[in-house]
Amino acid sequence: MLKLLSSAAIIFGLTATASPADHSVSVGAKFEAKDTLAPAVDESEDARQCVANLCWKPDNFSVEIQTAVEDRGDCLVRFPSPIITGDARNDLVAMEWYQARDADQKLITAPAVVVVHESGSRMTVGRLFARGLQMQGLHAFMIQLPHYGERRTGKNRPDGGNLISMMKQAVADVRRARDAVAVLPFVDVSRISLQGTSLGGFVSATAGALDDGYDNVFLMLAGGQLYDLIQNGKKDAAKVRERLEKAGLKGEELRKLTLVVEPTRIAHRLKPERTWLYSGVFDTVVPAKNATALATSAKLSKKHHIQMMANHYTGIVYLPVVLTHIAKNARKPTENLTNAK
Repeated sequence: MLKLLSSAAIIFGLTATASPADHSVSVGAKFEAKDTLAPAVDESEDARQCVANLCWKPDNFSVEIQTAVEDRGDCLVRFPSPIITGDARNDLVAMEWYQARDADQKLITAPAVVVVHESGSRMTVGRLFARGLQMQGLHAFMIQLPHYGERRTGKNRPDGGNLISMMKQAVADVRRARDAVAVLPFVDVSRISLQGTSLGGFVSATAGALDDGYDNVFLMLAGGQLYDLIQNGKKDAAKVRERLEKAGLKGEELRKLTLVVEPTRIAHRLKPERTWLYSGVFDTVVPAKNATALATSAKLSKKHHIQMMANHYTGIVYLPVVLTHIAKNARKPTENLTNAK
């Protein structure tokens, strides 16, 4: 896996050095934001219940710019999670901002993409996406999921028993991230997209379906029918199953819990002309049937459900092509996306 990641970095030039420290956005700057969460009423009772359980009461909140940690991006963006768990460190969301700049390394106004990383603690793939989108001339904000990175208290994440509640908080954080990004300078607020990989793809599918907040949604190696995937998926999925079983979660109890964040319950709320799913034909972590379940629920055409001749890990070699495709569509004005390819 690490060799594949290194190869992808070399192919796409992702080993470029970080931007200069003389940012036009000052560390310590604060901006006032407001939740724009506004779910449309769904015809499906099940979808209405799902959305209601994931939403929160919209509120005002503060967004602060902090110094980047270990050169992870150009700076760190912090804002409070709309879901309070009682862990103050975890409840303060962190986003790594990879800023779009011109040839003279000056900040430019450009579309933005919120990037949601995979399950790995190092968030390597998420950062590859963020840096790659930055090199495509976009602002990229890699959001750290609950109990990852700057949000982790102690050395380890909570046990499997908290996985579903973590995902519920993640969905809320990712949706609020759109409104946090929108108040920042140099961001083209008319074009703010969402991208998620693997675990981040599941979170993004659900967060993107809450309402029409994001202009585009790009899902990498994700799917639906979460309970089935946990029960039958291999490698990463099998590890999740083991963690949940150790926490005493299995059978009907686990099925009910996974329904809380099940993407296919509300995927029909995504705009099919503004949603893309990139799947691995040989993926055994997120098998084809699970990817198809999400694509079917979201009513994606073949042009929007892109099949890669890869598995869950070798799909990284498609990164340059996927990044170019995302950047192309992220730049398009929303009104011109009806016939997007």
